[in-house]
Amino acid sequence: MKNTHEIARRFREVILNGTWVANTNYKHQLTGLSWELATAKSESLNTIALLVQHIHYYINGIKNVFTGGNLEIRDQYSFDFAPVRSQREWEDFLTGFFNDAEELTSLIEQMPEEKLNAVFVDEKYGTYQRNIDGMIEHSYYHLGQIVLLKKILANRR
Repeated sequence: MKNTHEIARRFREVILNGTWVANTNYKHQLTGLSWELATAKSESLNTIALLVQHIHYYINGIKNVFTGGNLEIRDQYSFDFAPVRSQREWEDFLTGFFNDAEELTSLIEQMPEEKLNAVFVDEKYGTYQRNIDGMIEHSYYHLGQIVLLKKILANRR
């Protein structure tokens, strides 16, 4: 199997359909989740919705580079989102999130193998491989938070 296909599979696992590392994924955790629960606060912790919007922000930023655009994302803006105010908004957001994740997965699969070791935008950001691996690790980090938040919020009800 090509490295790009293996990396794409790992990214798809964490967001869309895997259970190997965490025994769950974003799609499993978020499908059917009400917008009220997704936006519920627990003390000073981020909401589930905010964590998912944060991951989506980075997916879109990386996807933009893969499609020939500039790296326009900035860490300082990675938690600045309008609040979700209805179930319809939440479901529309999730549809876009999952579609964008699938698009990035396809771009990774189609990428020439040698590009994995190429500089990603600027040398200070490392290689394409490093950025994809970082996105996967970052996604798992926040997936763990989402799982814990769901348990905390469920115990409050």
